[in-house]
Amino acid sequence: MSNTAQTTATTRVPMDSTRKTALVAGIFYVITFVSIPTLAPPLALYSSVTGKDFIISSGADTGALWGCFLEVIVALAGIGTAITLYPVVKRQNQGMALGFVASRTLEAAMIFTGVASILSLVTLHQDLGTATGADTATLVTVGASHVATYHWAFTLGQSLIPGINAILLGALLYRSGLVPRVIPVIGLIGAPLHLTAVVLTMFGVVDRVSTVTKIAVIPIAVWEFSLGVYLIVKGFKPCPITEAMLEDATPPAIREVVA
Repeated sequence: MSNTAQTTATTRVPMDSTRKTALVAGIFYVITFVSIPTLAPPLALYSSVTGKDFIISSGADTGALWGCFLEVIVALAGIGTAITLYPVVKRQNQGMALGFVASRTLEAAMIFTGVASILSLVTLHQDLGTATGADTATLVTVGASHVATYHWAFTLGQSLIPGINAILLGALLYRSGLVPRVIPVIGLIGAPLHLTAVVLTMFGVVDRVSTVTKIAVIPIAVWEFSLGVYLIVKGFKPCPITEAMLEDATPPAIREVVA
């Protein structure tokens, strides 16, 4: 009796370009949440440097440096989301897709502005923190100026722009059907609420860290996080855009055989 050895070759089905795009975009979206420790007390990494007299104190600045590092990652990841999704969502509306790339880039620029303010404050603290006498009042004023610059850069960059992003990308995803429509609906509903809170903050009606602003940001945070997780786990839903992308990626010879 002879036994015939049979070898079964197991190969993994390669991930198509559309799935890769969704995966990368989802990862970028989740990465944008790494700066939460800079925002939420008592983990706020900037809490030590935003005090009135930090610049002339002997306080530690390590937390602030880590906060700046995390915010740089957030800025770059934000641009990454726009660049990754652009080839897909431009098939729905190129103008809005370009607007999303522009708003993400502007958001990153404002984040870098805020980071530069904090890093400048840390540098002054390290170099001039031992000043005394008449210099003290001047340094305190300079420090307060850097802190104010950071707060307003944050308000315009990481508060105002995410609302605009939600309107642009939310509309594109809702119309295209690339993801379950409930996800962009959250962003489209939350965007006006969030933008209203930002405007009220700019006019001094509410405080930048008031209960109103904290509640208003929740739908935007849920929208972005749920979008990132869905893209990582599921990818894009089948729709005319994904079908067109798959067709474009299929070699002509194979198209003819299938036809």
